[in-house]
Amino acid sequence: MPKKVLIVGASGLVGTAAANSFARAGWQVIAASRRRPDLLIHENIEFLALDLQDADACIQACRTLKGVTHIVYTAVYELPGLVEGWADPHQIETNGQMLKNLLRALENTSHLEHLTLLQGTKAYGAMVGPMRVPARESQPRVEHPNFYWVQEDFLRSHAEQHNYDFTILRPQMIVGPNHGVVMNLPPVIGVYAALRQAEGLPLAFPGGVERALEAVDVRLVGDACLWAATTERAVGETFNLTNGEVFSWRDMWPAIAETLGVSMGEDEPLSVAEYVMQRQKLWQHIVAEHDLIPNSLEQIVGESHHYADLCFAYGASAAPPPIFVSTVKIHQAGFTQTYNSEESFCYWLRDLRSRRIIP
Repeated sequence: MPKKVLIVGASGLVGTAAANSFARAGWQVIAASRRRPDLLIHENIEFLALDLQDADACIQACRTLKGVTHIVYTAVYELPGLVEGWADPHQIETNGQMLKNLLRALENTSHLEHLTLLQGTKAYGAMVGPMRVPARESQPRVEHPNFYWVQEDFLRSHAEQHNYDFTILRPQMIVGPNHGVVMNLPPVIGVYAALRQAEGLPLAFPGGVERALEAVDVRLVGDACLWAATTERAVGETFNLTNGEVFSWRDMWPAIAETLGVSMGEDEPLSVAEYVMQRQKLWQHIVAEHDLIPNSLEQIVGESHHYADLCFAYGASAAPPPIFVSTVKIHQAGFTQTYNSEESFCYWLRDLRSRRIIP
C-alpha cells in the first residue's frame, strides 16, 4: 500500500510544493489548510479544511484521517508587518500551540512514522546579531525569542514518546509561485515592476547597499521534504537548504527586467512596502488594462512586501552582516539537488505572468 502524507499548511509556499512532490512520487496526499490551495496539480491530492488554532476543530478534523504515516508541517502564524512579530510572545505561543494541537489530535487516529518540520535561518540568530559564517547545523543553539525552539522542543519530546522519526529543514529565502503569502518575492517584484511601468518609470533597484545573498527554489524544498521522508540518513537530523550558490540583486536585476519586459533604471532607494500599497487605484487600472485575475494588492503581496524591504536592505547605509548557511551536510547525506537562482526568479515571474497574476 502507498504511504499517506499529511501536508499541513498546504496553501502556502512550501506546503504546495511538498504536496506536488509527494503526489508525483505516487503517495496519497492530504493537503490541509484553512483555505483550499489553488496550485495543487495532481488528482491524487485530497483537501482537508483545518484550523490549527482551534484544538477542538483539530480533533474533529483528524477523526477523518486514517492511515497517515507521514507529516510535512509547513504552517505558520504571522502578525501584520511581519518582521516585528518574529519576537512577539503571542506569535511564538500561537505557533507552538498549533503544532501541539495537531499532534495531540492525531495520537489516536494514525500510526505516524515521520514528520518533517520547517524552520529557517532565523534559527541562527540573524535578527539579534551577526551569524557565524557559514552557519552550520552543528553549531550551538542561539537562544533568542522565536517559535522554532518551542516547536522543536515539543516535537523531540512527542516523537520520543510516540515512537516516530523527524527531520528539520532550514531553507533560505524561498522563491516560488504562491501569491498572498508571507515571504515570497516574485509576486512583489512583479507588482512593483508593473506599477513603475504604469507611471512611466524604469525598473529601478529599490534597495540599499550591495550584498551577497542565498535563495532556494521551492521545487527544491518540496523535493527535499520527500527525500527526508524516505531517507534513513535524514532521521533526527537538521539540514540547511539553498540553491547551492550566492547572488546579488544588482547582478540579477537586468534579467528580471528582461523577463518582465520593462526598462532598467538607476538605483532608487525606496520602501517597496510603502510604494506598492500607496497605489491601490493604479493597480486596479493595471488589472483592467491587462485583463489580469482581479486580485487586490493585499491578495497578491500578503506580507511579502515587508519581506522585500528586508531582503533588499532598504535603508541600510552599511552592508548587513552576511547570512550564509552551509549545505555541505545535506549534500553529504545524499540530497544534491541545485538550482540557478537567477533562473529560479525568472521562472516564477514568467509563471505569475502566465497565470495572469501580474502583467
